[in-house]
Amino acid sequence: MADEIQKGLEGVVVAESKLSYIDGDAGRLVYRGYAIEALAREASFEEVLYLLWHGQLPTDAELSAFTGEMAAERTVDDAVVDLLEDLAAADERPMAALRTAVSALSADDPELDADDLDAALRKGRRITAKIPTILAAYDRIRNGEDPVEPREDLGHAANFLYMLDGETPSDVAAETFDQALTLHADHGLNASTFTSMVVASTMADVYNSVTAGIGALSGPLHGGANQDVIEMLLAIDEAGDDPVDWVETKMQEEDWRVPGWGHRVYNVKDPRAVILGERSRELGEQSGDSTWYDYASAIEEHLTDKGLPEKGIAPNVDFYSGTVYYQLGIPVDMYTPIFALSRVGGWIAHVLEYQAENRLIRPRGKYTGPESAEWVPIDER
Repeated sequence: MADEIQKGLEGVVVAESKLSYIDGDAGRLVYRGYAIEALAREASFEEVLYLLWHGQLPTDAELSAFTGEMAAERTVDDAVVDLLEDLAAADERPMAALRTAVSALSADDPELDADDLDAALRKGRRITAKIPTILAAYDRIRNGEDPVEPREDLGHAANFLYMLDGETPSDVAAETFDQALTLHADHGLNASTFTSMVVASTMADVYNSVTAGIGALSGPLHGGANQDVIEMLLAIDEAGDDPVDWVETKMQEEDWRVPGWGHRVYNVKDPRAVILGERSRELGEQSGDSTWYDYASAIEEHLTDKGLPEKGIAPNVDFYSGTVYYQLGIPVDMYTPIFALSRVGGWIAHVLEYQAENRLIRPRGKYTGPESAEWVPIDER
């Protein structure tokens, strides 16, 4: 058994957690016992963060104090803004800019050398509060505009949308984006969360763990599918084709799979996709332009009729999230960074949970190279 290889660690249980539970056959996701549907409908993203980090839903007084503390930590140091300007001048990708800027945040942390879990939580809160500021500032700087200062009177989601364009978002936009953040906050031991835990298991600080998580999320096999989905829909729209015909032609001409379909854990439609599909439809109805929802839903109906869900291939969270973000006016290449804006809450929760009973994560690899090789002098090779 010790020599049995499970590629990708598929099916391997490496830790216990009280944070999130996924039933891939039933299409069920819960955070600390609460169904994702209830949290998306009833809770703010700040309430979800409190739940993940503290183990229980906050009282009104606790939530007020928590949101106030978060809002007070949103501003970033001038040195970070200067760094973002340099990265924008180099035309750096948003995820890489985020990774670099988050790493730089530690230089200004007043508790940098504190290594207890309470201090780690406060550091995590600062990182979470500043990531929206970093992303919005970077987008504006690369477009030749000055960053917009954060507002403490707006919630986490609404403040990010405000900092993007300087306009107070509508209640519908703010609520929709808040729901999207809740839906992406945690999802078991996915690649980026596990990466954060591996780094944390060395007792590295939370800045290192979060930076590592961002690096893992930047890979196309983890984050990025929502961007692929909207780029597909934009290509369909530009071509003026029927979405079903376009997809069928693409699949027949190329070795290509529809992005946003299939998941390593879910064998049925992702419950987060159900919620985001509804919000995408509502946004289209409100604006009078349901193009993006109509395209996506037509493709879903077609692939469902072809029997893909019966084979365990169904829409995941990315299939509709891109249509939501596009209708909110968020730049397409910011979709994966927004994933990080939300998932950082889960990374920090897992880091804190794991370090509370820490054991260095150190798996073994099976050696398949030569067992004995004789040295050959360089002039004889």
